[in-house]
Amino acid sequence: MKIDSSVLHSKLKEFFGFDSFKAGQERVITHLVEGNNAFVLMPTGGGKSMCYQLPALVMEGTAIVISPLIALMKNQVDAIRGFVSGNDGIAHFLNSSLSKAQLAEVRKDLLSGATKLLYVAPESLTKAENIALLKEIKISFYAVDEAHCISEWGHDFRPEYRRIRSIINDIGFSPIIALTATATPKVQSDILKNLGMPDATVFKSSFNRPNLYYEVRDKSDPKKDIIKYIRQHPGKSGIIYCLSRKKVEELAELLNINGIKAAPYHAGLDAKTRADNQDAFLMEEIDVIVATIAFGMGIDKPDVRFVIHYDIPKSIEGYYQETGRAGRDGQEGQCITFYSYKDIQKLEKFMQGKPVAEQEIGKQLLTETVAYAESNSCRRKLLLNYFGEDYGEENCGACDNCLHPKKQFDGREEMALVLELIQSLPERFKMEHLSNILAGETNSIIKSYNHDKLELFGAGRDHTIRFWNAVIHQGLILRYIYKDIESYGLLSVTDEGMAFLQNPYELMLTEDREFVDGDDDPDDDMAAGAAVRGGGGGDDRLLSMLKDLRRDIARKLKLQPWVIFSDPSLEDMSIMYPITIDELKNCQGVGEGKARKFGKEFLELIARYVEENEIDRPDDFVVKSIVNKSANKVYIIQNVDRKMPLEDIASAKGLEMEELMDEIEAIVLSGTKLNLDYYIEQTLDEDVVEEIYDYFLEEAESDSLEDAMKDLSSDYDEMEVRLVRVKFLCEVAN
Repeated sequence: MKIDSSVLHSKLKEFFGFDSFKAGQERVITHLVEGNNAFVLMPTGGGKSMCYQLPALVMEGTAIVISPLIALMKNQVDAIRGFVSGNDGIAHFLNSSLSKAQLAEVRKDLLSGATKLLYVAPESLTKAENIALLKEIKISFYAVDEAHCISEWGHDFRPEYRRIRSIINDIGFSPIIALTATATPKVQSDILKNLGMPDATVFKSSFNRPNLYYEVRDKSDPKKDIIKYIRQHPGKSGIIYCLSRKKVEELAELLNINGIKAAPYHAGLDAKTRADNQDAFLMEEIDVIVATIAFGMGIDKPDVRFVIHYDIPKSIEGYYQETGRAGRDGQEGQCITFYSYKDIQKLEKFMQGKPVAEQEIGKQLLTETVAYAESNSCRRKLLLNYFGEDYGEENCGACDNCLHPKKQFDGREEMALVLELIQSLPERFKMEHLSNILAGETNSIIKSYNHDKLELFGAGRDHTIRFWNAVIHQGLILRYIYKDIESYGLLSVTDEGMAFLQNPYELMLTEDREFVDGDDDPDDDMAAGAAVRGGGGGDDRLLSMLKDLRRDIARKLKLQPWVIFSDPSLEDMSIMYPITIDELKNCQGVGEGKARKFGKEFLELIARYVEENEIDRPDDFVVKSIVNKSANKVYIIQNVDRKMPLEDIASAKGLEMEELMDEIEAIVLSGTKLNLDYYIEQTLDEDVVEEIYDYFLEEAESDSLEDAMKDLSSDYDEMEVRLVRVKFLCEVAN
């Protein structure tokens, strides 16, 4: 079916309360509605669910959504029912948790055509009675969520996902949309091949999550560090991942003893305890969930503010997926990982006894994780490179390596040596083998190939194996070296690498960080504390009351609080003071359905609050712009705190001074204080500062820059006035 863009936008507003789509959503939706196969790669929080939820609501028939976890299904069904008022039959899930009466209700709604979305576990899809039922209804399309589960190269391979295509063929053909938040090029290929849709259009959004801060810390005293960190962020929701069930239990108990509301979650707990602990987290009764990866895909909570890995994950994909649980609402999210090589040794032991091919895959994935943890390069750049995406910025401003850059060196000779070695070998080898050759380290494999007799053997013995691993890894990022994943990581030189080898030029590289168990490095103290700050500009007291009401209603209805209204929606209410349904609909993320279904008690509370506090409501609602949570903001705050000259900050981010001042003013106007005294004292005369400051203090009728330039002496240039205005706003207005 053809559908006009204006109709899609109208339905988006009607059902979900949004005025516009996130990047890439509309193209995917239009493509699917027109009856085409699609493969969607979007980061967690990028809006994948909308890509099949909205088409399901506007297309004829029922969309079959294949989803791996029961908890996730229930959350999504609750969310859809919340958006579409007065029709609980609009969405159902079909799995082993349903009673006979519930199954009968699902069947009735399906056959009557009332159900637009049916969530099915892959195991349930294989049952003959369910296949027979689905054959009786009109299916609009199939959505395969968490599609990376199809591939054995993915971080969460599930054999039952391999059968999806054959079952679809049995039920009857309809378009297929496969969706995942994490997939390497190899995993992408596996998905398309297994679902039998090699010609599907691939929609790939950037995997960059600019609101997330990444840090890897020495695992010297992780329990103390975690408790300290959580106490510094009171009331924030977070997830802590551990490798073992025992560690999950111990850490959850330790947190509770120290006054932190926490609960464990792992596969060894009975189903009721797992469900109760998850619900307590979702309902904001506890702040922290301590979990194994069993908790990975079963969480759909947008306001998780931190994800801590007590143990290093098994793969970069797993790490990306788990850290992606933070900041799904686009606001701050901090990802802290504790690393020790002992964790790697534990993971290697876990792989013993598995089939050789599985061990090779596991070792290759683990090698990538080690390289990420020990690297001094930008973590965002490393992550995006792993997923086949280039990140152009030299400094992301939101990872530990960029905020605390290590000393660089001209590595043209070292890189040339690596490329020369790869080229000289008739066969291809993995990174560790090449590093051993250059460092002059012998082992049985090197001797078997007579590589200890090579001219280049020991050519780089002045450096360690770790050093050469770092050089090779940076060669991969620069696209000088290609790694063949299907051949378990064998390396070759690219055309770009050949060009460099023929004509080497200055190449700034960093040595990898040395992690030593038991040493506490004060320089690595959590930079995340001040990494992402911001304010909404609303009525904080009212906002707190609205959150309390939301929590009470959520408990009563047994829904997650965000299903009622998201945090941004409540923040808008605290700014706009809506007291009618029509006014409430103007708040971010509030559509007609939500306003009528949940709005009554919120409107009554706001009306009462407005009356009791004699608040003058604006005649016309002003739409608030989204608070800037960009990497620029993070970088500026951090480096102003470190008293870096503004010219250097601007240069590092590729900004003109005027553009930098725009960013600084936006930060200050959002409620964040910045102390520019160090810069002002160096660049402005004391009398100039005093006169401009006194103007804003005593004469100015507003903070208008235009008015200030008119009223002040022509002796002052605009930059001087802007700097002092920022100082005034921070000291007096904020």
